[in-house]
Amino acid sequence: MSDDPVLAGFRQSIDNIDAAMIHILAERFRITQAVGAYKAEKKLPASDPGREERQIARLRALATDAKLDPEFSEKFLRFIIDEVIRHHEQAAAAG
Repeated sequence: MSDDPVLAGFRQSIDNIDAAMIHILAERFRITQAVGAYKAEKKLPASDPGREERQIARLRALATDAKLDPEFSEKFLRFIIDEVIRHHEQAAAAG
């Protein structure tokens, strides 16, 4: 542990942001689980490639505006989308 107060302040901010990201991801997955249950009930496909591509394009543009590497943001979003689709497929198989 560093005794440097500037570094400690930066790290506290990072810790706060990480905690917020976890809570935001948890909320996002609560909503996508409801979507998965709805899709299973209505016999809709687990994935929607058109929406996924639109979302990726939109978030790449947001990343660029935010000075975040759009390649990184796409990889991050694709990871989330793949996990959501996996949950939707599980819901369809269970339903």
